[in-house]
Amino acid sequence: MKPPVFNYLAPRSLEQALALLGQYGDAAKILAGGQSLVPALNFRLAFPEYLIDLNGIEALQQVSFQDDGSFTAGALTRHRFFELSRRIKQYWPLLHHAVQSIAHVQIRNRGTIGGSLSHADPSAEWPALCLVCDAVMVIAGDRGERSVSAVDFSKGLFTTAMGPDEILVRIVFPAPAKRQGWGFQEVARRTGDFAIVGATCLLDLDDEGVCDRARVVIFGASDRPILMTDAATALVGTRLEAEAINQAAMLASSSIVCRADQQASAEYRQALVKTLTARALAQAATKRGLR
Repeated sequence: MKPPVFNYLAPRSLEQALALLGQYGDAAKILAGGQSLVPALNFRLAFPEYLIDLNGIEALQQVSFQDDGSFTAGALTRHRFFELSRRIKQYWPLLHHAVQSIAHVQIRNRGTIGGSLSHADPSAEWPALCLVCDAVMVIAGDRGERSVSAVDFSKGLFTTAMGPDEILVRIVFPAPAKRQGWGFQEVARRTGDFAIVGATCLLDLDDEGVCDRARVVIFGASDRPILMTDAATALVGTRLEAEAINQAAMLASSSIVCRADQQASAEYRQALVKTLTARALAQAATKRGLR
């Protein structure tokens, strides 16, 4: 397999990259980690005249932490960073755990958070993780920067809120709660494959272990990750006991319309939503991050 002929462009700054993107428009493709784009090129599913490689832009690879645990990750931050960072493991154990489900080590060494978010595969982990963490995407264009919440960023199958002349530059994660339960579950055909269905949750807990705030996200079941508001509302004021978990799982399953494809039927995905939501919530009852 060989890619089609293209012109390779390697800007050294964000301004240069935006200028090139504005100049060549639909004839250009952005290269971040390349773990989705390069196979598409090799399979002749993409035919860009110009390939704009962002890897020479140092500003897109920087990560900065605040004392409260909030942090900002440049769009070219590799998946592997989240797996190995002690600060991520301390403040965001959900991210540390979940990224290990992304493909294989070789891919995590090259793939980027920004590339995954921009590609917007509904079965990918990063769009769901950013949604459950209530992250904010910062997008740059020729009119400057703008911020888009995770709930507004994913618009559908391989579709985001970014315009054709814009680039995702960084992702801002808020400070985690001092007591927080977390869960992450997914089912795939093989280890390293995209999820057929996945469920993830973050539950803010008071000193007595009662849920103050909940975020539950399902991915892989629909054309984008879905925030399950009914299930989350049902968890507030509970202690994550079996009855509350089962009720939330049933609400999640009944409030989502699942897709069907060659991987699984809609009915199978519907059943997985209930099962994986229950498992993620049960996991959250035991996996509690304290800082």
